Amino acid sequence: MPAKLATRGALGVATVLAALSLLGESAVTGAQVAWPEYRGPTSDGHATATDLPVTWSETDHIRFKTFIHDKGWSSPVIVGNQIWMTTARADGHAMYVVCVDRRDGSIRFDKKIFDVPHPRPLGNELNSYASPSPTVEPGRVYVHFGSYGTACLDTETCRLIWQRRDLPCNHYRGPGSSPILFEGLLIFHMDGSDYQYVVALDKRTGRTVWKTDRSTDYGDLDASGRPIRDGDFRKAFNTPRVIQVDGQLQLISPSAKAIYAYDPRTGREQWQVRHHGHSTAARPLYDGKFCYVSTGLGQSELLAIDPRGAGDITATHVHWRRHRQVPKRSSPVLVNGLIHGCTNNGIAFCLEARSGKLVWQHRLRGEFSASPLYADGHLYYCDQEGTTIVVQPARTYRELARNRLDDGCMASPAAVGRAIYLRTKSHLYRIERPAGGAAPAASK
Repeated sequence: MPAKLATRGALGVATVLAALSLLGESAVTGAQVAWPEYRGPTSDGHATATDLPVTWSETDHIRFKTFIHDKGWSSPVIVGNQIWMTTARADGHAMYVVCVDRRDGSIRFDKKIFDVPHPRPLGNELNSYASPSPTVEPGRVYVHFGSYGTACLDTETCRLIWQRRDLPCNHYRGPGSSPILFEGLLIFHMDGSDYQYVVALDKRTGRTVWKTDRSTDYGDLDASGRPIRDGDFRKAFNTPRVIQVDGQLQLISPSAKAIYAYDPRTGREQWQVRHHGHSTAARPLYDGKFCYVSTGLGQSELLAIDPRGAGDITATHVHWRRHRQVPKRSSPVLVNGLIHGCTNNGIAFCLEARSGKLVWQHRLRGEFSASPLYADGHLYYCDQEGTTIVVQPARTYRELARNRLDDGCMASPAAVGRAIYLRTKSHLYRIERPAGGAAPAASK
């Protein structure tokens, strides 16, 4: 690997990106990245946006509302005045990338990337063929549809730079893991019923730099001792995260039956923690001491792991485990030493991060797949029917507002400048207080 790839740490990149978003919309140019990947510039749902609206409706505080065709649960990413996302036909036969102008909501690009003659059925309505979120940097956007294909495009022209369609995986319920950029690499998971591995591509050319198979013995029985007859117990939908531990980089990579740490530059496995879950989707948290990871469906747990170990550290480095209040689809957020999250069936919770002690829980009602956003001192929880609940993050539950839109969210929101960017099942919204009493823009 080129020497220059070994000189830039992921934490430094995240810090620069967070600082850029502090500058606000007026300072964001076409060369600056405001929301580069799923869960934002610091990979954990935190935004530095300010003066955000707390209340809105279809007629209040909507800067624009833009229709996005077909079906896609990918979360928006933002570079300069561009908002990128993916979508796909509901039957999976065609997959697209869409770019929306951040200023007025107009469609800048809408391009079919892949034709798929024989897509595998999803099996349920909770996923789509365009669920992995893109990742973006100045001049390049990377879109990923699991084994159906990965592509790099020029952000100024939407010209295809490279593509890969030869990485095998039966995702079984559809793809869901989003790619991340690290130094010169594009890294993503391929955890299906047949293959389970992590791969890093050269972001310039798309060639494989390293590929590491999961080392877990999946066995023939599930956690209850029943024979495994399908692929659910081997698949996962998680997005990895790079952290720094005592000066060393680790790629935290949850999967079915185990949580792994790899060297992000080489793919060498550093440690693993075994568990009995599968279909894990929540992105890991890290507070400088512990990683906090949900194991997904099955025997669900939320684990606090000390990442300062090597080999199998299941028996030695798990600081605490919780079997209740486990977010199985959405990713929790960590604010002032407290973990805030929401279960699939709408129970919001607050835990002490270092002890795992439950501080409070509150039923929000509804079903939740989107991950909460922490911005401007507030938590935003978006449900699958169109309601966003705004909560004050604290040691007691304090609800500030409930805001209703016409359609619900599967994608997670972003926040940049003074605006929240919220993708529902049918539209992309820019939600913002009007500046100087200007009237909201019309729907597009």
